[in-house]
Amino acid sequence: MDDTLQRYRQSIDNIDAALVFMLAERFKITQAVGRHKAQNALPPADPGREERQVARLRQLAEDAQLDPDFTEKFLRFIIDEVIRHHEKLRGE
Repeated sequence: MDDTLQRYRQSIDNIDAALVFMLAERFKITQAVGRHKAQNALPPADPGREERQVARLRQLAEDAQLDPDFTEKFLRFIIDEVIRHHEKLRGE
């Protein structure tokens, strides 16, 4: 295999690993938020916060020269998963 390609792939692998660990850390925190919401009878979703987060991350994506639509889809996937977890915690 070409050395240049191998170095690129190693960098991609390292970035993928970092993404997984960052997502894991994010979900640990959102689980704590979900428990807090459940204990305090707060709704699992906060549409206002979601809207602000989407706008903020779309701007960050533009600043980073990343497709804002892709970023929004990625964030929406994460938000939907978090809400699903919060709803599950609320039902327990």
